[in-house]
Amino acid sequence: MVAPLKRYDDDTSQINSGDTAWILVSAALVFIMAPGVGYFYSGMARSKNAVSLVFLCMIAMSVVSIQWMIWGYSLALSDTASSPFIGNLTYGLLLNVGDKPHANAPTIPGDVYAIFQCMFAALTPALALGGAAERIRILPAVLFCFVWTTIVYDPIAYWSWAPNGWMNVMGSLDYAGGTPVHIASGFGALAFSIVLGKRHGFGSEKFEPHNYLNIILGTSLLWFGWFGFNGGSAVAANGRAGMASAVTHIAACMGGLSWSFIAYFRHGKKFSSFHFCSGAIAGLVAITPASGFVAPWAALIFGLVAGIACHFAVDFKEKFGFDDALDVFAVHGVGGVVGNLLTGIFASSAVGQLNGTSIKGGWIDHHWKQLGYQLAASCSGAGWAFVVTGIILVGFNYIPGLHLRIHEEGEISGTDMAEMGEHGYKFATLEPLPAGRERTLSNLENGTVPLNPTLSTAEVSGKSSITDADSSEKPAITPGL
Repeated sequence: MVAPLKRYDDDTSQINSGDTAWILVSAALVFIMAPGVGYFYSGMARSKNAVSLVFLCMIAMSVVSIQWMIWGYSLALSDTASSPFIGNLTYGLLLNVGDKPHANAPTIPGDVYAIFQCMFAALTPALALGGAAERIRILPAVLFCFVWTTIVYDPIAYWSWAPNGWMNVMGSLDYAGGTPVHIASGFGALAFSIVLGKRHGFGSEKFEPHNYLNIILGTSLLWFGWFGFNGGSAVAANGRAGMASAVTHIAACMGGLSWSFIAYFRHGKKFSSFHFCSGAIAGLVAITPASGFVAPWAALIFGLVAGIACHFAVDFKEKFGFDDALDVFAVHGVGGVVGNLLTGIFASSAVGQLNGTSIKGGWIDHHWKQLGYQLAASCSGAGWAFVVTGIILVGFNYIPGLHLRIHEEGEISGTDMAEMGEHGYKFATLEPLPAGRERTLSNLENGTVPLNPTLSTAEVSGKSSITDADSSEKPAITPGL
C-alpha cells in the first residue's frame, strides 16, 4: 500500500515560492543541455553517425531519470545516511521526498531539488559516451548508462555534496559538479576510448567535423543551459545565484577567445567556429566547481587557463595513441581538474557570504590547505571514474549480447544505418553531363544540373566530389539542398 503524499504546512514551512520557481526553471535549462551535447557531438562526428549521437544523449537522459527515481537520488544525495561513501535508500522510488526539504535546499520542496539534481545525473553519462562515438552499439550503451550512474556517478556525487560525504566533510569545494559531472565523465570517456579501441581508419584517415552549424547550435544550447546548471546550484534565487551566472558567462567568453587565438597562430592564421566553441565549453567546465565561490575577475583566469590547457590536452590522444573521438577527456576531464585546482586558489569567503554561506576560501584568503583538498577530490574522482568505468566495460564484453563495439561493416557504413536504420541527411545523384562539359559549383547553384535525391548517408560512404572532367565517369555525388 502506498503511503499518502504529505503537504507542507504553509504556516510553518520555510518554502520560498521565488526560490522554488527559479530551481524549476533551472531544471528545465539543464534539460536543454542534453540535446545540446547531442548536437555538439553530432557536428563533430562524421555525417553517417550524426543521428545516433543525438539519440544516445536523449536515451541516456531517459534511462538515468528512471534510475534516479528508483534509487539514484537516494544513493547520491541522501541527507539521512551516516556513511561517508554512499547514501541509503530512504528516498528510493522518490518516496519521502515530500516530507520535508532536503538539507542542502531548505527553502524549496524536496521533490523540486530531486528533479533539479536528476538533470545533472542524466547529463553526465551522455558526456562520457562521447569517448566511444562512432563505434558503440546502442543496446549495451543504454544498460551502461544505468549501471555507470549507479556505481560511478552516484558515489562521487555523494562524496561531493551529501552532508556526510567524505569530500564535503573534508572541506573540498565543488559548487556545481566539477568532480561528479566533468571529471567523472572525462575520465570515463578516457576508459571508453582505451577499452573499445580506435575507430576504423584512425591514423590513416583524417576525421573532421561534418557540420559546424550543429556544433554552434549545440554550444549555444549548452551555454544557455549552463546558466541553470551553475546559477541553479545556489538552490535559491539570491545574489549568489546571480554571481554564479555572471562568472559562468565570463569564463565561457574568455575560454572561447583563448582557444581561438591559440589555434589561430598554430593552424595557419585562420579562425574556426569549432575552436571557439570548444574553448567556450572548456571555460564553462572549469568554472563549474568554482561558480559560487569566485569573483568575476577570477572567472577571466579560469577561462584563460582552461582554454589553453584543454587546447593542448587535445594533443594527448595523438601522442599517446588513444582515440577519444570527441575530445571529452581533454575538455571535461582536464577542464574539470583545472577548475577544481583553480578553485583552491581563487575561492573567496566574501562570495560565499552573498547568501550567508561560510567558507574559509582558497589561497587568496590565505587558506593554504584548500588546494590540497581540491587535489585530493580531483584525484579520487578521476581514479574512481577511470578504474570502475574500465571494469564495467570489460565486464560487458564478457556478457553474451552486450559486447560494446559495433561490427566493422556497421562502423564503416555508420552507426545511424547499422544501429537505427535511419540517416540524418538526404543526398542526390548528378545526372551525366554531355561530353566535354565540366561540372562546377556555379551550375549546381543555378539549377542547370538536374538532381535525383535517392541516396542516404550510408550509400554515399563519404564520396562527395562535384567535379567530372570526363562525362563517361560514374556520376559524382553531392549533398542535396
